[in-house]
Amino acid sequence: MTSNMSAGEFSGTHRLQKWMLAGVLALGAPLGMAAEAEVTPDQVVSAIEGVFGVTPGQRRNHIKGTCAAGEFVGDAKAAAAYSRSALFSGKAVPVVARFSLAGGNPKAPDVAKSARGMALEFSLPKGESQHMTMLNTPVFGAAQPRTFLDMMVAMKPDPATGKPDPEKIKAFKASHPDNLAQADFLANNNPPLSYANSAYFGIHTFKFVNRANQTTLVRWRFVPQEGEKRLSDAELKSMPPNFLEQALIDRTKPGPLRWDMVIALGEPGDPVDDPTLAWPANRKEVKVGTLTIFSAMPQQGAACEKINFDPLVLSDGIEPTNDPILLFRSPAYATSFAKRMGGM
Repeated sequence: MTSNMSAGEFSGTHRLQKWMLAGVLALGAPLGMAAEAEVTPDQVVSAIEGVFGVTPGQRRNHIKGTCAAGEFVGDAKAAAAYSRSALFSGKAVPVVARFSLAGGNPKAPDVAKSARGMALEFSLPKGESQHMTMLNTPVFGAAQPRTFLDMMVAMKPDPATGKPDPEKIKAFKASHPDNLAQADFLANNNPPLSYANSAYFGIHTFKFVNRANQTTLVRWRFVPQEGEKRLSDAELKSMPPNFLEQALIDRTKPGPLRWDMVIALGEPGDPVDDPTLAWPANRKEVKVGTLTIFSAMPQQGAACEKINFDPLVLSDGIEPTNDPILLFRSPAYATSFAKRMGGM
């Protein structure tokens, strides 16, 4: 497995071990007994496979995606008060990006009312990396790994019909209120017209640490400079099943795409470890950099294809909170990564 991992997955080894231990404890497992955690990565990945099946050698979730390449330039002056990360040095940082649809169906239609993703790997000096894995929804659909697992179990197709059992879905929604906010957002907001016309949210709260070791709780999002645009109801019915990839490729040919990275600053009482709860809209926001995408291409054979966009690959100056979903994503991603790199 390790021979196929990107350089970014080896950075910050000590911090990553510490954060994964915190994840085990957050899930209620005794020290040194990760296998006995209430919910295991194997359970979640297997449940995803139960819903979508397995496409050997491919991702289990967000399987349908497009690679892109670009750079990030941080605003050193604006960010210095909050983070010492080399991401905000003011110098151009190479970026490998991946845009995607949620779910494990490689033939999912691009008009599906599911989440869209933007994952980024920043190549920092001295071999350090930073990952960001974001969604176009401002909140996530689970406060605990158990909710996500139960959702996948409820969505598993009935062998008799080939579709999920409506009663199981109804029971899941009734018993898991932490799923409702994201589900409501997706139901009431049409998908973006293009990957280029969507904002992407970091979902979780992170700690920014500056050179004086002062910590600020932040949530970040990337805002498209070309504006947010959604499909109309008529376009939902008329657009072809595959248009997002080619639209992104075509759009980058005449010139680059740009997103502003904006951080919201937390205040006392804001939810820190629950990604299903949004922060108040009046939180102070600071623009700390700009992402530029120069080109896009199909993912097969491209740079993003084999990257495991582990959200706990973090540079010095950016640290995780004890959000159980954030801490669980790393071992779950690793489980999926090992399977696909093994051709499974």
